[in-house]
Amino acid sequence: MKKLVLLGMAFCTSFAFAQSRKLPVDTTVTTQHSVTINGSNIDYTATTGTQPVWDELGEPIASLHYTYYTKNGVKDRSSRPLLISFNGGPGSGSVWMHLAYTGPRILKIDDEGYPVQPYGVKENPYSVLDVTDIVYVNPVNTGYSRTIPETGKEVDRKKFFGINADTKYLAEWLNTFVSRNNRWNSPKYIVGESYGGTRVMGLSLALQNQQWMYLNGVIMVSPADYKVFRDNDPVSSALNLPYFAAAAWHHKALPSDLQSKDLLEVLPEVEEFTINELLPAIAKGGFIPESERKAIADKMALYSGLDAKDIIDHNLDVPTQFFWKALLRDKSGYTIGRLDSRYLGIDKTLAGTRPDYSPELTSWLHSFTPAINYYLQEELDFKTDIKYNMFGPVHPWDNDDDNVRDNLRQAMAQNPYLNVLVQSGYYDGACTYFAAKYTMSQVDPSGRMKDRFEFKGYRSGHMMYLRKEDLKSANDDIRAFILRTQAKGKSAKY
Repeated sequence: MKKLVLLGMAFCTSFAFAQSRKLPVDTTVTTQHSVTINGSNIDYTATTGTQPVWDELGEPIASLHYTYYTKNGVKDRSSRPLLISFNGGPGSGSVWMHLAYTGPRILKIDDEGYPVQPYGVKENPYSVLDVTDIVYVNPVNTGYSRTIPETGKEVDRKKFFGINADTKYLAEWLNTFVSRNNRWNSPKYIVGESYGGTRVMGLSLALQNQQWMYLNGVIMVSPADYKVFRDNDPVSSALNLPYFAAAAWHHKALPSDLQSKDLLEVLPEVEEFTINELLPAIAKGGFIPESERKAIADKMALYSGLDAKDIIDHNLDVPTQFFWKALLRDKSGYTIGRLDSRYLGIDKTLAGTRPDYSPELTSWLHSFTPAINYYLQEELDFKTDIKYNMFGPVHPWDNDDDNVRDNLRQAMAQNPYLNVLVQSGYYDGACTYFAAKYTMSQVDPSGRMKDRFEFKGYRSGHMMYLRKEDLKSANDDIRAFILRTQAKGKSAKY
């Protein structure tokens, strides 16, 4: 009996002193590292921690987790650029570009981006840390970032979870970060992937007009433009065809005369047909002459690898889900990936109008999830029991008043220093490369600032940097963009 009492007392004692699983609202951990980039050794400091989001009364209502890399030995940091990095979702952590693209450490994956075991990280020989310091920011409920309190009716979701709320609180947060780290004089760049493209377009003006923080560059990686996606009009439909052609070319599903050409010889032809013929044809809807409908469908079949009858049955408006399911149905039976159509999947049945799952995303989660958890806790020494949210609870997301295209236009018009780089993978079926080109053309319809836009395409998908060849070239393109767009004493005037 005595033994049972002691056991009970021990249990009660341990329960009473158990720690709540909470992250400090404002904390930092600093570690020292080195990396070899393009043959040169770079010593750097990694600072990872949390910084509050405050309300109007100065009370913390959220805490954002970030990781900040600075090159050591820099005497004058005012001339050293700062790159501020976001991913998308909305609801995605900053893990993707942090641990696979621009940062000093990247995943252990094969040269095409597929997971390998044992999981882990290695040096990134192409990181842009040689030319810019970098901070990776996790918006609320992504990564280790959380609202305060973490759940409950007290959380005012309208302050965080929407296009305009997102840009407002992040702009405020960045003001604090830049002040704390004495980076006001530095040339500044913001980069966003996927929904992050929407985010950085909005931030370009929010930082400028609400925080008086002027940028040198906006970089959009596989940008998601919801003006395209949500309208479901002839434009959004037609813009998919060049992507169809790229994915079909990769899988050798095009007719021999097209297949024998290089991809970059095929795509301009498809783009011209898309703008000049397909878009007007879809706009005619049910009033298109049957002869024209058939001619357009035959041309689409030629460029997409699909059957012309399937195209006609869809009234020339072929959903991307159908393409992923149907392209290889009669060839190998595989489905192809949404975010990267080089990836293959196996469905329960060959029949159907959409794939059962996204093979590329499941592949990526294989390697990213263990890597980021290991890296932050073991190499950067940031210890916590909080779960790292690869994807966090941010929905419903308020998409009203989406004016980010015009936000970017206004920011560029007001700031002659501001330039834009867009990077896209040709095999991305979610945020297609031609939609990204279209977005560029619509930001500045006057065309008077088009010389300040630059587009770079890569032979991979949404996360083009997972492919080793594109990891190098895409980082080189960012590096060149940053070096080219620093003012270097030139006045900001027209």
